[in-house]
Amino acid sequence: MSISASQVKELREMSGVGMMECKKALVETDGDLQKALDLLRANSSLKAEKKASRVAADGAVKIADNSAYTSLVEINSETDFAAKDSKFKDFAIEVANYLSNNQVYDINDLSAEFEGKRQSLIQSIGENIQLRRLVTLEVPSNGCIGSYVHSDGRLAAIVSIDADNKDLAKDLAMHVSATNPSCLKSEDMDPELLEREKSIFLAQAKDSGKDASIMEKMVEGKVKRFLSEVTLLSQRFVKDPDKSIEDLLNENDASIISFARFKVGEGIEVEVKDFAAEVAEQLQQ
Repeated sequence: MSISASQVKELREMSGVGMMECKKALVETDGDLQKALDLLRANSSLKAEKKASRVAADGAVKIADNSAYTSLVEINSETDFAAKDSKFKDFAIEVANYLSNNQVYDINDLSAEFEGKRQSLIQSIGENIQLRRLVTLEVPSNGCIGSYVHSDGRLAAIVSIDADNKDLAKDLAMHVSATNPSCLKSEDMDPELLEREKSIFLAQAKDSGKDASIMEKMVEGKVKRFLSEVTLLSQRFVKDPDKSIEDLLNENDASIISFARFKVGEGIEVEVKDFAAEVAEQLQQ
């Protein structure tokens, strides 16, 4: 059966799949547009399933604002090239718009809502696409939420405070983006992380050859400095290093309720391949 260019074009617009895939599907279904679309969707699911195991450590972060809440979401692709694709960008905007109108807390719920479109995007772009992380903070009754997105769209933060001071909240979000605090105050520090750092400091102190009492003071000093660097309240404010975040909050009669920070691909282990070895492997195959 002869397949016309207009049929291929129509199926491409409906599915977002490449021209050759569309033509092949139309040939297999004797030109039946709906059956061809169903076939492409089935193939898309299979391909998406295969690509789901591939590491997606690039992408973008988006912030969705609402008068009642603010959401921060990370959407991943495998490469920067795909993250700059107009279809990926449109998908990310659509996810953000959905979050602006729907209060979602669980990334699995958000993923379920966009599963069909995600698979279609995988089919179109040819890379694994994932909705990875989501945090939603409710606007306090007596406060506000500030947000900051870096110019490259790969780093963002949101901060909730108990004061109606948008400029302060935005400055805090910018600070959190820049410094990546581990927690709000030292009491919130992960005990396992703190013990790991202490063991490192102790090993360094032992190498110094000092006696036990001096080593103990050395470790205490390093722990104190470490906590001041990674706890938000103790950090020096990036816009004015002469004051701490705690000082800044006291000046404005405010407190931080909660905060979140996403950097694209953070915590994802990416396999670094030797290019020559990879070429040799492909030649052998």
